[in-house]
Amino acid sequence: MSEFQGTVERRSLNSWVRPISVTTHLSLSPSIIVRSKSNITTIPAIYDRRCRFRGGRDPPQKAVSETETECSIPLLAIPQEHLIPTGCGSVSVIVYGDQDKPALITYPDLALNHMSCFQGLFFCPEAASLLLHNFCIYHISPPGHEVFPPLALPQEFLQLGAASICSNDPVPSVDDLADQINEVLDFFGLGAVMCMGVTAGAYILTLFAMKYRERVLGLILVSPLCKAPSWTEWFYNKVMSNLLYYYGMCGLLKDCLLQRYFSKEVRGSPEIQESDIVQACRKLLEERQSINVLRFLRTINRRPDISEGLKRLKCRTLIFVGDSSPFHSEAIYMTSKLDERYCALVEVHACGSMVTEEQPHAMLIPMEYFFMNYGLYRPCQFSDSPRSPLSPSCISPELLSPESMGLKLKPIKTRVSLEV
Repeated sequence: MSEFQGTVERRSLNSWVRPISVTTHLSLSPSIIVRSKSNITTIPAIYDRRCRFRGGRDPPQKAVSETETECSIPLLAIPQEHLIPTGCGSVSVIVYGDQDKPALITYPDLALNHMSCFQGLFFCPEAASLLLHNFCIYHISPPGHEVFPPLALPQEFLQLGAASICSNDPVPSVDDLADQINEVLDFFGLGAVMCMGVTAGAYILTLFAMKYRERVLGLILVSPLCKAPSWTEWFYNKVMSNLLYYYGMCGLLKDCLLQRYFSKEVRGSPEIQESDIVQACRKLLEERQSINVLRFLRTINRRPDISEGLKRLKCRTLIFVGDSSPFHSEAIYMTSKLDERYCALVEVHACGSMVTEEQPHAMLIPMEYFFMNYGLYRPCQFSDSPRSPLSPSCISPELLSPESMGLKLKPIKTRVSLEV
């Protein structure tokens, strides 16, 4: 097994964050099932780029062999936070990249923000090169879920995490949050945008696309929701609501949320330690204000069924879901309700709901094919790498036919070992 090692330095609003070591292992990919309702074709062999992030000191450097490469990933942009007043309160938006480029907006799942929901995807070098080369990224946080506190707070109250929302403020509806996104786009003067959301965030962005069709170029949805909560989900959410109300962000609540996000393979067991990404997410959950999470949970638990409106959605849609996700069946159902000419489903083997963190490498190739229909590609220095299965010479000409959403895919299964 070969390794790609590099060091990424991220900058916050006011100070440098310590370097984060990125180790990427290259091996044969886990099973990925790609579904569409059009024609079938073979997908080139894909490689697993599994990213692990460890703060603090870098491990001892090894000599670079022919199968190993060392590089330093450049800091592409200093993130800027904007606190934007809207009709239902202020919303935090973190902007990365050149604002002259097309916009890609993200929206996270319950109790998460862009650092805990999309960091795995954007810290994978090839995925980052694809997205940051083509887009300016606008990470929208649900109210009270921002990474940094409101800038107007006195310095002594600054901490990594949002301030509590007043309990007397009305709880916004899902329509309010969709309208809030429209106000954010107006603030930045954006037209049509690409959207990426995870679970609850995917629902909000889908609703936004239904209400403001002219403002959405395409949807990338991860473990999305489209129906009203089932009795099981409703009861589960009520249990979490009571835990939040009476005990705050307690250990039991964190376990409930981690079960929502991740597969049992990475959550560990009494005999097996939790993976790095689960431990990191557990620590980030400690920074959440329980009242803010409770408000968003109540909003999502009151969501209406939007299935009937999906047929009228004409933007291209790419759906990812882990086969261990508690929302797997809902993603399948949502795909069946979308116009078959504009949608495709990617099922990721041995993965939970948050594919962006658990197996971000599985998103790379489907996203690249998806973006080809918009004339967007990865920069040449990555595409021409001999390790890349997406070099132009490796892409079958049939795959470039503008059929369906620009893809010619039907169900295939590639069951291979995770180790070479």
